[in-house]
Amino acid sequence: MGLTLTIQGWFYLLTGLWPLISIKTFEMVTGPKQDKWLVKTVGLMIACSGIIFIVMTDSKAALTLAILNAITLAGVDIYYVWKKVISRIYLWDALVELVFVLIYLWFI
Repeated sequence: MGLTLTIQGWFYLLTGLWPLISIKTFEMVTGPKQDKWLVKTVGLMIACSGIIFIVMTDSKAALTLAILNAITLAGVDIYYVWKKVISRIYLWDALVELVFVLIYLWFI
């Protein structure tokens, strides 16, 4: 579990900080955003979760948070792509999130 938590942690940390580092490149990949402050806020929250996963790789609480975050983000991605609110590129994120969940469920 520790390695998967670490990988998910770095994935969350890097993708969460991306809109803060370069909102321009983030929007080039994911599409234009109206509320940039909200994108940056969510990015920071995702990055914070990533730090928890990296630091607490042996914690059941971190594992639970990792699974719930992945399910939530995948669900949001799929729902809002289906509703045509966000770009289809988010389906790649949903796939990554679901892979994390499947790995955790396989080893639990």
